[in-house]
Amino acid sequence: MQKLLMLFVLILLSEAVFSQENLNEEKLNEVKVVKKRKGIQKSFTVTGNTTIVTSKELLKAACCNLAESFETNPSIDVNFSDALTGTKQIKMLGLTSPYLMITEENVPSVRGASQAYGLSFTPGTWVESIQITKGAGSVVNGYESISGQINTELIKPINDIPFFLNAYGSTDSRFELNTHFNTKISDKWSSSLFLHGNTRVAKTDMNDDGFLDNPLAKQINILNRYQYYNAEKGWVSFINFRYMNDKKQTGELDFDSKKDKGTTNYWGSEINTERLDVATKVGYVFPDMPYQSIGFQNAFDSHNQHSYFGLNQYNIKQSSYYSNLIFNSIINNTMNKFATGLNFTYDKYQEFVNVNDYSRIDNSVGAFFEYTYDNGDDFSVILGGRIDNHNRLGTFITPRLHMRYNPWDKGVLRFSAGRGKRSANIFAENQPLFASSRTFEILNSNGKIYGLNPEIAWNYGLSFSQKFSFLGKSADVGFDLYRTDFQNQAIVDVMQSPQEVLFYNLDGKSYANSLQVEFNYEILNHLNLRSAYKFYDIQTDYLSGRYQKALQAKHRFFGNIEYETPVGEKGQQWKFDYTLNWIGQQQLPTTASNQEQDRLPEFSKSYSLMNAQITKIFSPTFEVYVGGENIGNYTQEKAILGSENPFGPNFDASIVYAPVFGQMYYAGLRFKIK
Repeated sequence: MQKLLMLFVLILLSEAVFSQENLNEEKLNEVKVVKKRKGIQKSFTVTGNTTIVTSKELLKAACCNLAESFETNPSIDVNFSDALTGTKQIKMLGLTSPYLMITEENVPSVRGASQAYGLSFTPGTWVESIQITKGAGSVVNGYESISGQINTELIKPINDIPFFLNAYGSTDSRFELNTHFNTKISDKWSSSLFLHGNTRVAKTDMNDDGFLDNPLAKQINILNRYQYYNAEKGWVSFINFRYMNDKKQTGELDFDSKKDKGTTNYWGSEINTERLDVATKVGYVFPDMPYQSIGFQNAFDSHNQHSYFGLNQYNIKQSSYYSNLIFNSIINNTMNKFATGLNFTYDKYQEFVNVNDYSRIDNSVGAFFEYTYDNGDDFSVILGGRIDNHNRLGTFITPRLHMRYNPWDKGVLRFSAGRGKRSANIFAENQPLFASSRTFEILNSNGKIYGLNPEIAWNYGLSFSQKFSFLGKSADVGFDLYRTDFQNQAIVDVMQSPQEVLFYNLDGKSYANSLQVEFNYEILNHLNLRSAYKFYDIQTDYLSGRYQKALQAKHRFFGNIEYETPVGEKGQQWKFDYTLNWIGQQQLPTTASNQEQDRLPEFSKSYSLMNAQITKIFSPTFEVYVGGENIGNYTQEKAILGSENPFGPNFDASIVYAPVFGQMYYAGLRFKIK
């Protein structure tokens, strides 16, 4: 750790000696325009059902990492993954993040070994915007997308300010520091250095079960970006270097890793992850043909996790390489566009579950073609397909379709359909289950991934949105209806017994129906309301019968109210934000065979969560914020089963349907040099 701290300081000092130049007037004007945009934007002319979350929206919840960036977004559900690590997981269309294509600047990022905790490895202050697309994603980005795509755009060096500082502290003893340094190396080259550190230093046990409610944690995260931009010759390129070290310790209050690791003295867990990422992107726009371009993406990453959960050991190292060549042009005119290209993916997994070795190598080569027709008025369609050859999944075709039709003014109707295919990383994606006394058993052996067959699903979607004026103020209403049909699924069965988890191929039906109804309204000048009701019907055939998806509410309600005062002469302003989430009852994993004190009902109780934040902007360069999460102080009554005997048969920390930690309040500040 001392070496890492020295590296942190050296990079900080080396970047600080670079000359800091003011942005030109044009760039300053661009920043001003961005600030006036809405926090969440929906286009009525884009073909796909896409929502853009801007940096303005990300500031509303003082988000500390990507997993916490969706608290004020109705399209994404945010839940805790377990009762120990404090990790938040996201769901869209009722399906967990492995069924999403999660990319960073259109390069696959959170996948494989990083599925459980990867969203917490991207600090929120690094993010420029997030694009959320419901339904099967574009064939350009791969074949794995089933329920949608989340693409994160990081802050670009050419647009960044010379210096940014964000400091954060909360009542759960979490402290974070973010600093950004930007320099203009030459007329064509710009560089940004992003430094992030967070720690949680105090032990808390608010529910008196003898276990930490949140882990002791340390993270150092460094990103150095370079951007080359030559508008005259049509070249743009990015080079990214990134290092991350994350350490978590959780378990019983008296657990000491130096003395108690691997023993039954006290139950404890450590999750230590180290990542190294190198990515390049080169793009060329033909100067005499601006509608024609070619791009080449390359990314290498090494993800190394060493962890144990009580007596369960889990180690995984993933070394990956991704390459994508894309060519864009037109057919006859700009109403007819196409994108075509080739990509290559290589993944080397070194995975150990206790004494069992599940190491493997996956690789694939694919080609894609995507045609777009857009009349620029009321109709557009994107039709794409790709063919891939995978050493384990075989050769297969992935078709995708997106359509848009504007039947009248300010109304838009969309339809999508597509097929996705993926290999389920059953252990990496279900790490919370290691924090239990369950035994792991794979019932199939003929498949090529852990003995299982690949997951295959079709996704169909229909949506409609309408803008209108009500009482002289702008409003919009809309609905989304999606269905996901699994042809095969790697079933994670926690409905058979509380003492085991079974993995097997789907034998029967598994589907997810999702309905979302939205209403947004400008109540008064600067006072806006966003609301949404969501209904999920997600059912799967298990060995013991058909059940609703465990830990997934059938009914949810979301409401958000924001108010901003007019901007003063010196840029001073107040911002207020309040978010309400109501979560209906959820199917719980079976606990019927446990001892009576460690049994849970078949369904959880419904509950509400309230978050709020107040921001005071003193000037364009300085602001402070205070806020609270779970203000109503709702907590799950029994978060850890068998906590009094963690090495006994009933121990389980994975059945979490509500917060474990109660009220949490935070404060922070932001400082900029422009």
